[in-house]
Amino acid sequence: MIKPRTPPGIMELLPREQIAFQRMLDVIRRNYERFGFLPVETPVFELSEVLLTKSGGETERQVYFVQSTGALANAAADAEAGKGDGGPPELALRFDLTVPLARYVAEHEHELSFPFRRYQMQRVYRGERAQRGRFREFYQCDIDVIGKDTLNIRYDAEVLAVIHAVFSELGIGAFRVHLNNRKLMRGFFQAQGVTDPQQQALVLREVDKLDKRGADYVRDTLAGPDFGLPAAAVERILAFVAVRSQSHDDALARIDAALAQAGADAGEALRAGAAELREVLGLVKALGVPESAYCLNFSIARGLDYYTGTVYETQLVEHPEIGSICSGGRYEDLASHYTKSRLPGVGISIGLTRLFWQLREAGLIAGIAESSVQAMVALMDEARLDQALDIARHLRAGGINTEVQMEARKVGKQFQYAARAGIRFVVLAGEDELARGVVAVKDLAREQQFEVSREELAGTLRVELEQARALAGR
Repeated sequence: MIKPRTPPGIMELLPREQIAFQRMLDVIRRNYERFGFLPVETPVFELSEVLLTKSGGETERQVYFVQSTGALANAAADAEAGKGDGGPPELALRFDLTVPLARYVAEHEHELSFPFRRYQMQRVYRGERAQRGRFREFYQCDIDVIGKDTLNIRYDAEVLAVIHAVFSELGIGAFRVHLNNRKLMRGFFQAQGVTDPQQQALVLREVDKLDKRGADYVRDTLAGPDFGLPAAAVERILAFVAVRSQSHDDALARIDAALAQAGADAGEALRAGAAELREVLGLVKALGVPESAYCLNFSIARGLDYYTGTVYETQLVEHPEIGSICSGGRYEDLASHYTKSRLPGVGISIGLTRLFWQLREAGLIAGIAESSVQAMVALMDEARLDQALDIARHLRAGGINTEVQMEARKVGKQFQYAARAGIRFVVLAGEDELARGVVAVKDLAREQQFEVSREELAGTLRVELEQARALAGR
């Protein structure tokens, strides 16, 4: 007999955990749609020549290729006959949602309205090394605004407002969006003598490790043989990337200070990045995002080279050890490999599977004890099945998710089942209740029992559930 076991790197949830996960998906989707983003889904696999165009290196080593048993048999036959080029399979599983988006926009460019506002919430696949909190199959929840030829910086601010709306409704604790601009960083590095674009990219990657590896690691790396930067320049870079603003006005002052520090060496990139950050900050405030929910963080660079301007990372204030729970930024040309059109954009991604796992480990997921089934109609006598089914029908019509016990058994066993399944209300209708036109309701959350008329049952339970949601802040 084969032992049943989940493949490594897969998060498989029990029903009530799955309900909590689905509720998070619903909150994210609802807020994406509130801001006018449109849903898109792409195939789980893409043509490998399309998928791997922008990858290479570590990414390509993590790609899952797709091949049917028929294709394998044909390949074996071709190999035996000395045919075939031995290349990779034609199809590969998507490893993120950005490359499929680039292909999608390039393919449907003449059918879409620009700026194109899309959201996508689907699973992606990576051959990660098996370890706690790292997954080979996981949900990403992305939004992007794609422009044709140009895209106004105002969209960068709007994306931050979407982040704020999503995490405010998720209710997982105080959070802060850390904001920076790659032009500002590159311009500052230029002022310190780091002028080669390739070296700047490498310095950016090291700086991005500051919060994880510490200042001493970054100092030793930048001053070491791989970079060889002068000690004074390294110290100025470390002082720059240590900047964290404390308020809106402080953020503006920090930008001015960066320009003043560069002085006459403040080039075009530094000035452009500073101007973009100022504009984004002003619009974020106009969008109603509270000052406590965002700050400047000059160490945020994002490891991916295609980011060119605004970059974001979102962290829980009381749980910084969880790391970034939502990240993204501005890029200048999404689909250059697939079209001659210039398609700049800005977007963010929430890796929901990993986030859910981390929040569950930290005990920050509310509602895991709840079921999506809100009421259960008990059956104490086989002769009353018709009555139980009628009560359930009226409850469902009144908006209450309802299960019926289809076999009569002891009431204690039925209560036990409901409690274990996380169902809050158990509805009982015995001979006496039926004769009086009422039902008895056992509220397992409050450990109380009350009677209500059958006509008022659904409305009464709706009120109870609404009160519970209001008290929980959901």
